[in-house]
Amino acid sequence: MSLTRINLFNQTKQKFRFTTKLLFNVRHLATVTPDHNIEKRDVFDNSFMIDKNLYDIVIVGGGITGSALACALANSWKTKSRRIALIEFSNMSNIREWKPLHSQFSNRVSSLTPQSVQFFKDMQVWDGISNARIRFNSDESIPINKSAEALAWIIENHNIQHAILTKLAQYKDNNFDFLENTTVKRIMFDDNYENEHFDLSDWPNGINSVVRSFANIESLGWDYNARAVVATLQVDSLMENGTAWQRFLPTGPIAMLPIKNGISSMVWSTTPYLASKICKLPSNRFIHLVNSAFHLRIADLEYLYSQLENNEIDFAKEFEWRQSIEKKSNTGNNSIETFPPLILDVQEKSRAEFPLKMRNAESYVKERIALIGDAAHTIHPLAGQGLNQGLADVQSLVKVIEHGVVTGQDLGNIQLLKNYSSDRYLSNLIMLGVVDKLHKLFGNDFAPIVLMRSLGLQVINNLEPVK
Repeated sequence: MSLTRINLFNQTKQKFRFTTKLLFNVRHLATVTPDHNIEKRDVFDNSFMIDKNLYDIVIVGGGITGSALACALANSWKTKSRRIALIEFSNMSNIREWKPLHSQFSNRVSSLTPQSVQFFKDMQVWDGISNARIRFNSDESIPINKSAEALAWIIENHNIQHAILTKLAQYKDNNFDFLENTTVKRIMFDDNYENEHFDLSDWPNGINSVVRSFANIESLGWDYNARAVVATLQVDSLMENGTAWQRFLPTGPIAMLPIKNGISSMVWSTTPYLASKICKLPSNRFIHLVNSAFHLRIADLEYLYSQLENNEIDFAKEFEWRQSIEKKSNTGNNSIETFPPLILDVQEKSRAEFPLKMRNAESYVKERIALIGDAAHTIHPLAGQGLNQGLADVQSLVKVIEHGVVTGQDLGNIQLLKNYSSDRYLSNLIMLGVVDKLHKLFGNDFAPIVLMRSLGLQVINNLEPVK
C-alpha cells in the first residue's frame, strides 16, 4: 500500500512532515501547524502507539466545501474513528470569531438549496447559522420550520463557514486536527520510501489546485472574458424584499439577492472594462447606475455606460427622468410589471470584482486523490449553484468513504474512489453545460433568439413548480 507524504513549512520556515492514506483537494494551498518528522509504520498496525503524524484522510483547503467534508466525516459514526486533518494556508480566526453585525454584511453570499440545507441539518451545523442573517427566498407566509417548501436560503458565506468551524471545534480531541498558517512545500507518493516528489512552494491558490497539479489532472474549460462585481446594498425598506431578482443584460446578468429587510447582495457579471469602472464609481453614481440596470431600457443603460467618465452628468436626474418616461409609456398596459426595490446606498468597501471562468477537471480521482468543489469544477454564478455542487460532491464522497470503511477497503484505492467520480462527474458536467449555454443564450442579441428566450421566460415565469 502506498502512502502520500506531505512536506510543509510554517510561517517561520520550519519544515514538518506527515503521512496520509487519502488526500483530498478542495480549493486552496494547504497549511499545517508544527509537527515532528514521521517514521514509517504499517497502516494496518493495531498497536495503541499512534503516530500523531499519520492520518487516514487529509483535506487540503479549509473553505466551506473542505470544512464541510471534514465535519461530515468527523460527525459520521462510520468514519469518526479515522484520523482526519484539515489543512488551510490562511489564519481562520476572523471566521471563527465572526459575529453578525446589524449594519455590516459580507459581499459574498450563497443561495442554498433544500438539499444543501438538509445536509447541514444532518451534521447539526444549521443550528449554528445565525437566523438573523438568513433570507428565505420563498413565500413569506410559509413558516420557517416548513423548510421543505422553501425554494432557497440566501446566506453570507462567513455565516455558513463560522457555523461549520464552530461544529468542528467539538471534534478537536477526537481524531480530528485543523491545521492552519503553514504552506505545503512538497507532496510525495511513498512506496517503500522510494520517493517521487513534487515541489509546490510557488504554486498559487484558488482554482489552480495544488493537488490537481501534483496529480497531473488537466482542468478543461475557458475564461468568459467577463468579471463579476459584488456589493452589499441598502434597499428601500418600505418595499418588500423577499425575492431574488435577475436581469439578463447584453453584457451579462445582474442579480440582487435579499439578505434581510432593507439589505441585499448584488452580483453583476459584465465586461472587464465596465467592471473596473463600476467598482471605482462614486457611491452616488454607482447607486443610480445599478437602479438603471434593473429598471431602465437597454438603450438608456448603454447611454449611461458611455457617460461613466463624464463627471458633468447627474446620474440621479438621468435615472429619474428616464424612469418617469418608462412609467408613462407603460400607462394603459394591462400587464403589471414588477421591479426590485430601489437601491438607496452601498455598504462602504463592499464592492469587489473577480474573473468568471468555466472549468471541469478531466478526472475527479486518481490513486489516493479525490477532487471536490472548486478544485474539480468552476461554474458561472448566474444560476447560483457553485456551492451547492460542491456540497453535493461532499455528500457523495462521504458515502463512498463510509462504504469503504464498513467493507474494510483501502480508502485510497482508485476502484473505491471511482464510485464518487461516477456519481458526480456527469451531474456536474450537465450543470456546467446548461449554465454555460444560458450565459451564451442571453448574451446573444440576434432578434429571433431574443424573441424566443423572452417567450420562454414568460412561460417559465407562469409555471411556479418549474420556476
